[in-house]
Amino acid sequence: MQIRMNKVFFIAVLFWCGTLFIAMHAAAQAYTPTDKGSEVGFRIVNHLVFKSTVTGTLGQLQGSIHFEPEHTEHASFKVSVAVSTISTGIGARDNHLKKEEYFNAQQFPTILLQSTKVEKVAQANTYQLTGTLTIKGVSKPVTFTFTATPQQDGYLFQGSFNIKRLDYQVGPDNSIDNELTVTLKVLALKA
Repeated sequence: MQIRMNKVFFIAVLFWCGTLFIAMHAAAQAYTPTDKGSEVGFRIVNHLVFKSTVTGTLGQLQGSIHFEPEHTEHASFKVSVAVSTISTGIGARDNHLKKEEYFNAQQFPTILLQSTKVEKVAQANTYQLTGTLTIKGVSKPVTFTFTATPQQDGYLFQGSFNIKRLDYQVGPDNSIDNELTVTLKVLALKA
């Protein structure tokens, strides 16, 4: 009876240790996005007088990224930028974009990207993110591919996707294209 109890106890301890080992290795590494080495940008065409492409950036990245290249089922991205940092190189335009008609920076100070799923794709260091983009209080689904390039103490995540600004109630229906391209270059370091 004593040998049988010891055997059961030994098996229980082995099971517990194995479960603990798996749980420790299943959790993805935590990273923090940084402004230094990062750039969140946008590109849109304006047809006001003549066709011109307007580019801009946003900063003050905040949030958390959990990422393990071989275990994307545990990956998650929750990253925001501050609308107050919008920069197109023209101060008057930047101030106009922060107003209620466009981004309404006072009421909606951040733009948030949050993943719901991350999957590895065929190309090396390439993944697909499915998630939600929230602008001006409006959340819409987004899906795009990105690369994850190892860096010292972190990763450089790069990708791009298109959205329709009117879906997010950003600006009126006017001479500015509805579709714009969002570009992401996010350096994230171990938390």
